[in-house]
Amino acid sequence: MRMEEPPLLIVSNRGPMRFETLADGSHTAKRGGGGLVTALSALTTQRPLTWVASALSDDDAEVAAEGVYEDGNLRLSLVAHDREEYDRYYNVFANPTLWFIHHYLWGLAMEPDVDRNIRLAWDAGYLPVNERFAEAVAAEIEESADDSPVVMVHDYQLFMVPRGVRERAPRARIQHFTHIPWPMPDYWRILPDDIRRAIHESLLNCDIVGLHTDRYVRAFLHCCNELTDGEVDFATRTVRFQGRDVQVRAYPISVDPAEFERLAASDEVREEEASVVLARPEKMILRVDRTDPSKNVVRGLRAYDLFLSQHPEWRGRVTMLALLDPSRPEIPEYAEYVGAIQRAVREVNDRWYMTGMWTPVDMRISDNFPQAVAAYKHYDVLLVNAIFDGMNLVAKEAPLVNQRDGVLILSENAGSHQELSPWALCVNPFDIQAQADAIYQALTMHATERHERIEGLRAQVREHDISRWIDTQLEDLAALRPVKA
Repeated sequence: MRMEEPPLLIVSNRGPMRFETLADGSHTAKRGGGGLVTALSALTTQRPLTWVASALSDDDAEVAAEGVYEDGNLRLSLVAHDREEYDRYYNVFANPTLWFIHHYLWGLAMEPDVDRNIRLAWDAGYLPVNERFAEAVAAEIEESADDSPVVMVHDYQLFMVPRGVRERAPRARIQHFTHIPWPMPDYWRILPDDIRRAIHESLLNCDIVGLHTDRYVRAFLHCCNELTDGEVDFATRTVRFQGRDVQVRAYPISVDPAEFERLAASDEVREEEASVVLARPEKMILRVDRTDPSKNVVRGLRAYDLFLSQHPEWRGRVTMLALLDPSRPEIPEYAEYVGAIQRAVREVNDRWYMTGMWTPVDMRISDNFPQAVAAYKHYDVLLVNAIFDGMNLVAKEAPLVNQRDGVLILSENAGSHQELSPWALCVNPFDIQAQADAIYQALTMHATERHERIEGLRAQVREHDISRWIDTQLEDLAALRPVKA
């Protein structure tokens, strides 16, 4: 990658900057959160980067009204939305409808009801917001006058953008990357035929469809085979659609090991360590998650409760530290799940609490990343038991900085399982007995085996880091021949 390369165009719902209005009416920019922002923002040191994202606040909307924001190699185009449309797009259709489909979260006997509300969210929310994004991307392409621009669209909120961009810029090289699992065709049949077909056919306007794992690639190919008119070649992982070949590829996202080593040594993390160490007895089981139903927190608590019931010698010697980041509280399904977590914690603590001596579950619900990194350093067991997870970067982050040769218990339905399973204790996320057994195995594992496992995890993550994730995708996009108009 060199500075003379043409601008790369990134498209995502959440952008790399958020803005605040100062007393004098001017605006100050602060870096946005999230791994995607961290990964892709680093590209601005290597090449020009144009980023199209939503204006998520009133301050963002004011900046959007002023025109494009520029800072060094970064050109940021913020897309302002009608509030009602955006609410339908994000809080009804993208979340929970698409999110629940991708993570197999609907209990189909009773939910969902695909009613007028979901249809309205698609027609008068998801489609117009995606169309507005496509228009903004096309405007940026026209501004750059690039003959064959590279456009990278990110995640499930923007499934319809590739179609809109292809219609407006036929020669563009387009990739869409989905950061969550891809379900098999039958689960997509929750949605009406026209909606599920439109989503898949929009993605087939890409040159490359990117997913985290081979498992998701196979699922996507099966969906194209059953839900579209595309001709699928499973051997080459390509789909022939409307005269074009679409590549479907696995790019497992990762982290920046050097960044986590810096974080672990930072003053902010050191300040948080005291509360983590003070709360632990002999051993600590850690989970770091959002309060999202897909993370399977309640079953993890039940498995821990079962472990304490079956192994009374561990009562008073081990605590589960649950650091939970509030997630989408405005969506009823998420708010209800927080209540279920709180009830499960209370049940475990009421059953096993030893006055003044020991709290079985130490649950902290807050957005406190330095505290999470501090806990990464001190766990003995890391529990990642997601129902389904696109990747789960906690499983990659935490071993890098852990100081106690902690053991990873990993769901077989987390995307990271494909890479990390040789060094983890792998569990079925629905099997609470298996999870209880894994907790016992991890706590009683010989020191030599613990060390070998965590060193294997570290070596894998360091070799397959975030730079490799980005570079592989850019190399594949660069190798594409410009699309004929």
